[in-house]
Amino acid sequence: MNAKHVEGPPVTEQDLTLVIAARLRARLKQEDSALERLADFAGVDPDLLAAIVNGRRAPSIDVLWKIANALHVPFGSLIATPKRGGAAVIRKSEANVLSSSDGAFKSRALIAFGEKPRVEIYELTVAAGHTEHSQAHAPGTSENILVVSGVLEIVTGHEPAYRLGPGDVIHFDADVPHSYHALGEQETLAHLTLSYDDIRA
Repeated sequence: MNAKHVEGPPVTEQDLTLVIAARLRARLKQEDSALERLADFAGVDPDLLAAIVNGRRAPSIDVLWKIANALHVPFGSLIATPKRGGAAVIRKSEANVLSSSDGAFKSRALIAFGEKPRVEIYELTVAAGHTEHSQAHAPGTSENILVVSGVLEIVTGHEPAYRLGPGDVIHFDADVPHSYHALGEQETLAHLTLSYDDIRA
């Protein structure tokens, strides 16, 4: 059986901005929630959130995480390609990629999402010397990280730093603040698997 796929142009930042905006508007309508209330709960500036919801501005990874946590939905449900049944191919040139505000940390979804995702898979690219801080995720969320190339230092909660090289794997509860730091002089590539215990789709 052949995988279903329709060739198309590469996904641009503007495309992703509009996808996120549409999904946030749909979620706000579904929840019958006011934008100002979501901004307050997420700890995001109301004007910034309004610009994101209206498709005028692309959110950084950190901001989108805050919004996803406030809505209690999987992060990937706001950016990833929806799964429609059968095999799905996600071309690299068409993937949805989010970046930190300075572009030193990038996340690409490696999975098409069904209606009730419990697992998300991402490719992480961390620039040499960059540290990306992540807020605590929803209770019951865990992360499994496999380093593909480079050296990655992980700090989770109050535990000591863990240094990982190519082929090394770490698993930890992600409902505490944590960080990723690329050691050495080359960027680090890693695969992140997010698992949710109890979260709405």
